Amino acid sequence: MSNHVHTKKKWGLKSLCSLLLSKIVIVSLLIILQMAFLLAVILLLGDHFVWIYSILMLLSIAIVVWLVNKNENPAYKLAWVIPLLSFPLFGGLFYLMFGNKGMPQKLARRIRAAEKGAHRVCQPGGPLVQELESLDSRCAAISNYITRTTGAPLWNRTSSEYFPLGEDMWQRMLEELAKAEKFIFMEYFILDEGKMWESIFRILEEKAAAGVEVRFMYDDMGSIFTLPPNYGEKLRAAGIQCTVFNPYQPHLNSMMNYRDHRKITVIDGNVGFCGGINIADEYINAYEKYGHWKDTGVMLKGDGVWNLTAMFLSLWNFSRQADVDPVSFRPTRFWESDGFVQPFGDSPLDRVNVCEDVYMQIINRATRYVYMTTPYLILDNEMVTALQTAARSGIDVRILVPHLPDKWFVHQTTQSFYQQLLDTGVRIYEYTPGFVHAKMYVSDDEIAVVGTANMDYRSFYLHFECAVAFYHARLVADVREDILRTLEQSFEIPKDYSRHVKLWKRIVRAFLRLFSPMM
Repeated sequence: MSNHVHTKKKWGLKSLCSLLLSKIVIVSLLIILQMAFLLAVILLLGDHFVWIYSILMLLSIAIVVWLVNKNENPAYKLAWVIPLLSFPLFGGLFYLMFGNKGMPQKLARRIRAAEKGAHRVCQPGGPLVQELESLDSRCAAISNYITRTTGAPLWNRTSSEYFPLGEDMWQRMLEELAKAEKFIFMEYFILDEGKMWESIFRILEEKAAAGVEVRFMYDDMGSIFTLPPNYGEKLRAAGIQCTVFNPYQPHLNSMMNYRDHRKITVIDGNVGFCGGINIADEYINAYEKYGHWKDTGVMLKGDGVWNLTAMFLSLWNFSRQADVDPVSFRPTRFWESDGFVQPFGDSPLDRVNVCEDVYMQIINRATRYVYMTTPYLILDNEMVTALQTAARSGIDVRILVPHLPDKWFVHQTTQSFYQQLLDTGVRIYEYTPGFVHAKMYVSDDEIAVVGTANMDYRSFYLHFECAVAFYHARLVADVREDILRTLEQSFEIPKDYSRHVKLWKRIVRAFLRLFSPMM
């Protein structure tokens, strides 16, 4: 481990006071008070308790009937049906507040309008699609699916660079940010003060003072434990335009479920970064949080950056209720083609799980191998079936997950899927040096995807995500070789794994898995 690795300071009275006065605690307490108020109203109306109980019971039953018939993932429905029937008095109300994935129509229309506005000038060239089709019909089918579903076009005239570690990408980001002349766009799920952010912030502050347009957006829930309240004011004081996505507010509704999990940097429209790397010191191994942190990212230069710009502006326009015209942010420089690239986004509003569908298409179309990395392996039945079918068909299927967990209950749920995958020939590895946060797929030396979507319900169903697909590009080999090198540092789970798991742990995992769609 490098010399700059350090550990966090121990908690003291000041830290405890800061936590108690933090936004997450205050807002959570306000939500609890609202729930307590509803309970108090019900108890105060004790004379009418039978009627109130009957109404709430009917509400829960009605929701169960509606949920069973809803076009929804079966596992997600089951995870809610159990508490609805077990606690009918409050189950219905709780589902309406936190389980229903519907967004208020007004907000949904605003986001859709922003996404369409950003992509309306982002039209692909027909010859590119035909060229990929003539080269590889399987990759062309995946590319067509992405374009038709998300509006994100296929590009060439784009160079790419792969970063096997967060510290590698961080250094290249600093180099490219220092070259910015017109604008810088940055969008991240987690922002944390420290070595990584301070080096970036200094450049952003200098560039803003020099007249470069700097826009920064971060997710409120993702950064609520890492930033002090009203942190956006610090950025604005430095001349940086800042917005917070979906602020955590004391409202009893499902809006808090929707998070901006994307990680995007765009510089002058010509250079773009994407991957699993947030802006926090553990991502560059300057802070040892869960052992060695394995994360990856990519840099694009050229036409393909345009898709990243469009994604950023779509959520920026929604969050700011603005109408920034993307035309003025087009790429102005072009690089020699390095295969085909296609950055794309995934939105929870379209009822299409784009990232999961792309992953499953890669699995289903593989002829030799498919390797993947993910911090969380919490699968629905469709993904389990795809992995099992591929392995039974003789495809070399390998999955890399962390050995040191960041959330014990999520890791236990991940391990609950091991045996049924192992039984069909899937090979599973745990990264023994620490934590794998990378989200990647590579198959048959033809296609690779590097992005932000985990293999879990939140990423597939509730988060705004992004990724870059590479077809017949040099970077595909880079991803494959990095995964194989990392597997050499990892422990392969034995085929008789369940025999070595204690009974009590199996019971805990079975219970946790029942509620895995809520994680």
